[in-house]
Amino acid sequence: MKKSRLYPFERNRYFYGKLLTVRDFESEQKYFNDKRRLLNRLLYGSGVLSGMQVVAVDDKTISVEMGVAIDYIGRELVIPSPVTLKLSMIEGFTNNEYKKNVYLCVAYDEKGKEPVHSVGNSAIRSDEVSEYNRVLESYRLFIVEEAPAPSSFEFVRLLENVATIYEDVGVRITQRMPKYVNPGEVVEIKLVVEKTLQTPRIAFQYEYDAVGFTTVGHDGQNVSFAEPGDAQETEYTVSFHVKAPLEAGSLATLTVPNSAAKLTIGDAVIPLDSNAKHVIEVLEEPVAERILKDWHERSLEEAVEGSADQSICLAKISLLQLGPTYMIEKVDRVPYGEYIESTSLLQRLAQTSRASSLHKFYASAETEDLEYGAKPSLDVQYHPERNEFDFKLGIPRPQHLYDEIATGTMEVLLESIGKTGGFFFSRGKKNYVSDEINHGLGEGQVSVVVGLEEVERSVEGDLNAVQKRVYYGQSDVFKGTEFEPDIPNVSLGTVVYPEKGTFRIGMKLQGEMESTASVIAVRWWAFKTLGTAPQQGEVDNEQLEDVLGEAAASEE
Repeated sequence: MKKSRLYPFERNRYFYGKLLTVRDFESEQKYFNDKRRLLNRLLYGSGVLSGMQVVAVDDKTISVEMGVAIDYIGRELVIPSPVTLKLSMIEGFTNNEYKKNVYLCVAYDEKGKEPVHSVGNSAIRSDEVSEYNRVLESYRLFIVEEAPAPSSFEFVRLLENVATIYEDVGVRITQRMPKYVNPGEVVEIKLVVEKTLQTPRIAFQYEYDAVGFTTVGHDGQNVSFAEPGDAQETEYTVSFHVKAPLEAGSLATLTVPNSAAKLTIGDAVIPLDSNAKHVIEVLEEPVAERILKDWHERSLEEAVEGSADQSICLAKISLLQLGPTYMIEKVDRVPYGEYIESTSLLQRLAQTSRASSLHKFYASAETEDLEYGAKPSLDVQYHPERNEFDFKLGIPRPQHLYDEIATGTMEVLLESIGKTGGFFFSRGKKNYVSDEINHGLGEGQVSVVVGLEEVERSVEGDLNAVQKRVYYGQSDVFKGTEFEPDIPNVSLGTVVYPEKGTFRIGMKLQGEMESTASVIAVRWWAFKTLGTAPQQGEVDNEQLEDVLGEAAASEE
């Protein structure tokens, strides 16, 4: 195999007395090299096996770590030690444009080594002739300033259908989806936006046309992308889903009409010249079987020579222009996934994946509040690449919904009944109104519920053995029962100040005090509402207004 051309394999036949020439020794090496490289290409593919990481050393310098790769015709590439180079010194780098992305590539190279005097040549030539005694299998690093087309990679051609929507010097927008689908399958489509760092913000929206495919999700056939204002990325991906036709043997199409698309770069609206279109085959057999069939039926020329001149891209390097010079802003390693994985590792990963995902689906869910009286809603999206369902459930808000709750107690000496804020209303009226109490829920409408609290010691002298009761409404209804409280018969009311975040508690003695207690304990709860306030709060306010009205009349 010389470069990308495949020759029939032939090897030396040795016999006693054979005269060996340069041709014989070269064919000996060629025989083993070509066979090994052919098997490398067909068995392992091409890409990085280990190492070759690219890192930015400073604003203008990169370092490539040692590593091993196989190129697109099966030749081994070895970088034996780390290499540090200024970007401007690498082959292919031009200085006329700095606000761009450049691509660092590696390719196979050979170099002569150990020059020696050639005795044979000097016999027929008068001048001194030197030849190299060794051939060093080496590598070549160089810069490419245009991104490779996605369809130039063999694995992409086998697995994906790629349509280019727009492309210029600084921006490329492509749409990618599986090459084959099964009937009724939910298919993920990826909109990929690639740009340079100094390209203005990009916004792109369109409405696709589908024949055979049906939409999945609540956005219908509308797809939109808007680059975040603070982003520093050179590639973005937006995913959406469609459902394949139910009948096998048909072709389904998905088109991005230029008339239904709007692309904005910075403040400029960019017209699209053509319609991007996918034509997808709906298969009866499993998709994996069809891909393997395509792999097996490819010709030897396609397998060996189809990408012979293609190099391996080690890094995408994003540059920023700084006046008359540049700086390296970002390095993305092996941006097109050109790796070769160990066969044994892939087998173990496949076994682990089958064991962990067999008959299993995963789900994530979130809820959202809807207005009171609205209909419940449910939106489901399926992500086939991770066997996961996303559920979004909308639940109508109930009529009475409490967001925050606070509670506390207030103690009042019986001798204070008849005072308001420390001032007597009237010695003949048994009314009491508290100072303002801060409920701690902040400003806004709250509902306050109050009750009389009684503490009963279960065991005399045991401070920890207590039993609490809270009585709401008229406590005298329990008179004469085993639940008769040892507390005064008091009616309670509240008034709320929404702007202050406070409230007052008012109380009025009903009849003569028969309790042995000297202190009245009032337990209160404050509820901050999201919905309609409970009716109970309104009744309590009316009761308190009556109390304050009677107290004011008595004072007059």
